[in-house]
Amino acid sequence: MKSGFYENLDINFEQAYEMSEKEFTHEELVDMLENGNIPQKQIAAMKILGVNEDEAGILISNLTGCDGKIREAVALKINQLLNSDDKYIEIFSKFYLPFADASIDINGNICRLVIESVGLLKSDKIFADKYLAKIFGFIEEAFIGLDNIKFRDKKYTINKQLFKLYWCLESLKHFSGDIEPEILLPILERASTEKEYTIREKAAQIIAGLNNPKYAYLKNNLMKDENYYVREVFNKML
Repeated sequence: MKSGFYENLDINFEQAYEMSEKEFTHEELVDMLENGNIPQKQIAAMKILGVNEDEAGILISNLTGCDGKIREAVALKINQLLNSDDKYIEIFSKFYLPFADASIDINGNICRLVIESVGLLKSDKIFADKYLAKIFGFIEEAFIGLDNIKFRDKKYTINKQLFKLYWCLESLKHFSGDIEPEILLPILERASTEKEYTIREKAAQIIAGLNNPKYAYLKNNLMKDENYYVREVFNKML
């Protein structure tokens, strides 16, 4: 006999499958995004072809704080819309907070899609400034969290902060050339000395794209890093 959890999974899967075969009006899709259950919102996000300003708010309200299947479908749809028409840059640039929060989603696929979208939205300076302010806050939280790790803390606690830092650094790659060295340099100094090599690798990727001599000593250090993947960031540029 199946538990309620697995019964709900079966019901949701069956409903999503049935809905994927149906055609819906634009109005029906918007209503499902606003008022639907998990499979309804997921299918609506996948099927909707475009949104106006009000509908964009409904769509992006499902980018955070809901089931992962919905969040991923919404992240993909927003990315598709931004790549399809420049008008969506103006429409979605009002929503810096959900984009910042979704940049450190627990689902790496969502982070990747959202940060790719941010690369298109950064042309709006107001969006860029407000988004970066949140990202800098997340980075500070991650560093403080890592500094306060105790020996008895579970690995999950450490990985949570490293995961947050990893995706924040990934997002900074879109802005690094526009960030003043007095702000960016301390972040890269700290990231380039983290024990986790993927963090040093992200720092290397940012530094590799900067020509400012203020970052030269960090580049030299990372070019001699003990980890192959960190060093390879610069070898690929040769």
